[in-house]
Amino acid sequence: MIQKDEDALICDLAETYHIYDYRSLPLKLVATLAAGLRDTSRIAMNTTEVKASTTNTILAVIADHLAAIRAGLFGEKGLPSMYNALYPIEHEDRNMVVPFDSGEDFLKEWQRINEG
Repeated sequence: MIQKDEDALICDLAETYHIYDYRSLPLKLVATLAAGLRDTSRIAMNTTEVKASTTNTILAVIADHLAAIRAGLFGEKGLPSMYNALYPIEHEDRNMVVPFDSGEDFLKEWQRINEG
């Protein structure tokens, strides 16, 4: 976590535990406290590359669905997607599920991916 974003970790430790000099504490204690930070802490969001909390992500999806319903009912043009604003699509096939005909096909693909 420290290598990823030390400033975010310092801010989170100060905000959550009122620790302003984490280096004066034992490493194991700092690691335990860092692991206990909430999922929406700065360092947790930086580490997992999450753009918004689960609640805000769900709200963005709800807003998109409501906008689609309104557009359908009233013949309006749909609004830009709030979810796509949070999570822009970088590669369309990024999370695409790929079926395999056999275990051998899977193993061949696995080896190809890990060699590259």
